[in-house]
Amino acid sequence: MSTEENFYGKYGDSKKYDPKFKGPVGNRSCTDIICCLIFFAAIIAYVIVGIVAWIHGDPRKVIYPTDSRGEFCGQVGGRNEHKPFLFYFNLLKCASPLVLLEFQCPTTQICVSKCPERFDSFITAHALLKVKPERWQNYSQFCKPGFNDSTKTPVEVFKDGDCPAFLTPSKPFTQRCLPDLKVQRGVVKVADKTAFSSDDGGSVNATQLLEGVKGANIVLEAREVVMKIFEDYTQSWYWILIGMSIALVISLLFVILMRFIAAFMVWSIILMVIAVLGYGIFHCYMEYKQLKGVPGSEVTIKELGFHTDLRVYLHLRQTWLAFLIILVIVEVIIILMLIFLRKRILIAIALLKEASKAVGCIMSTLVYPVITYLLLLLCVAYWGITAVFLSTSGTAVYKVLANESICNYTMKTCDPDTFNVSKIIKQCPEAECIFAFYGGESYYHRYLIFFQFYNVFLFFWLSNFVIALGQVTLAGAFASYYWAFNKPDDIPAFPVFSSIGRALRYHTGTLAFGSLLLALVQVIRVLLEYIDQKVKGAQNKVAKFILSCLKCCFWCLEKFLKFLNRNAYIMVAIYGKNFCTSAKNAFFLLMRNIIRVVVLDKVTDFLLFLGKLLIVGGVGVLGFFFFTNRINIFEDKGPTLNYYWVPLLTLIVGSYLVAHGFFSVYAMCVDTLFLCFLEDLERNDGSNERPYFMSKALLKILNKKNE
Repeated sequence: MSTEENFYGKYGDSKKYDPKFKGPVGNRSCTDIICCLIFFAAIIAYVIVGIVAWIHGDPRKVIYPTDSRGEFCGQVGGRNEHKPFLFYFNLLKCASPLVLLEFQCPTTQICVSKCPERFDSFITAHALLKVKPERWQNYSQFCKPGFNDSTKTPVEVFKDGDCPAFLTPSKPFTQRCLPDLKVQRGVVKVADKTAFSSDDGGSVNATQLLEGVKGANIVLEAREVVMKIFEDYTQSWYWILIGMSIALVISLLFVILMRFIAAFMVWSIILMVIAVLGYGIFHCYMEYKQLKGVPGSEVTIKELGFHTDLRVYLHLRQTWLAFLIILVIVEVIIILMLIFLRKRILIAIALLKEASKAVGCIMSTLVYPVITYLLLLLCVAYWGITAVFLSTSGTAVYKVLANESICNYTMKTCDPDTFNVSKIIKQCPEAECIFAFYGGESYYHRYLIFFQFYNVFLFFWLSNFVIALGQVTLAGAFASYYWAFNKPDDIPAFPVFSSIGRALRYHTGTLAFGSLLLALVQVIRVLLEYIDQKVKGAQNKVAKFILSCLKCCFWCLEKFLKFLNRNAYIMVAIYGKNFCTSAKNAFFLLMRNIIRVVVLDKVTDFLLFLGKLLIVGGVGVLGFFFFTNRINIFEDKGPTLNYYWVPLLTLIVGSYLVAHGFFSVYAMCVDTLFLCFLEDLERNDGSNERPYFMSKALLKILNKKNE
């Protein structure tokens, strides 16, 4: 190899010629067996966690609200079947809407058949018991179930927590009775009242109730928006599918065009970048020139200091001079790269054309992303369902409430169904069995947080494994294409199925090992983000700095591992070695050809990114004109929408996923062919005994030929 190709030093030995090597090794053995066993054991444990969560969990807690006794409101067949709404005795204790939408709030809650419709207080209703008995009956339905003791004084009632002190006009929201708050000209009112009396001699302000249900009205409006969005989807779903089909056709057309006019597309992009930078230089120079002599334009950025309004800096000559210098430097660097690296850009173009030919010969590779998508969807579904069952697997825990001085059972666990006949009630006649919280005191409930963490960790591990399986499958198929001397005659039959069969049979442990490393880093990043959210309000700048550094380091580590894993999987697909050996060989091979790696990687990445941008942007613009009825031909056929951006954003995201599916295959093809190309240069010399496997276009660019 030349000195240029080993510019950064020699990393390992060059590949030696092997007359038996004709592509992906067929005679291989299982790799990373220990990790394979750990992976299957982890999956079995994951299934067990899911089963246990399914046994203990109760998703009804997400659907139905529960009262202070832990009983569901409105559940068919339940004790409160005809009482679908949850009523709070003292809503002021609910500080935020998040508490309201959780399972419990720190005040007595009961299930009711309807929400209060008018203002009332217990003292007034109790005083008018004989005069207006219907008023007392209306009020008593908002007391604890079974309470109807009109002989109790208000003091005793409030002490025992039998009834709420007052009622306010309310409306049901997510099956909760929340005050009917309105804001008129900046004044918060409840049924046209800004304040009303409480039974402790004070008054309750409507603003205080607003704090108790802060954000509830906003969420209510959001629910109406959601209904309109759902209506838009029912009107436009088939148009969205048509738009995504257009994106699919354009993506396929892009791959086909790359096969024939790759050089034209690459050079057009490069010239466009040079032209845009040139215009930027001209514009900065004109702005710099026009500001000459303008009062205040000669002030330096340092003298001006920091301003939040960045437009201030655009009136300084020094700002435009800095822009001018930066753009000139970038322009010069690009031009110098074109001059000195023109040969490698030609290699990149030839490699892109070869990738298009490979995809054209193995069209089944374009379907494989659908399999990856379905497997990832399965992982997400299992994780989500398990998370819901785990979060709702707490049982209703009841505690004894009594006077500690005369009862030894205070705060002990009790059973409300048998409490009245238990020995506790005999020793402590005044004791009560009160619902305390959702949870449990078993080993399962104690380690519930561990199961949630395990659920997240296995989700990352399985997701990365699915992606790794897709990469090694495509790499094996495209490597079969490259190492076929007479293309397409020598390409093995069903290369995709053969590749996935080899991956699952021999290299499940290797894929599990690589995905495990990535999953560990991702979980650490999640923990760092969680810690960052918890300490956001802290004033310790040192801790913030250390946390920011850790987040940055692990982000970089994740990117490096993704790059290393991708190339390691290509080596695994070809040679069938274990993960560490494959990663080392891939890394050394790339380092021996570092200049080619940098140039080819950036050129292909930029071109593929531009392809995605072109497809998504084109379909997005077309969708915008269609959904806003600006296309005369389809003006009468377009759907009537509440928000045109709903189907438009869905179309853009869907088009991106379609384009990404195509280009992920294309990118994997380029990476695989590139590594095979580098190995081809090291293994062979073009002689009759050691002919090159690369295409004639690549041979011509490198000034090489087969004898």
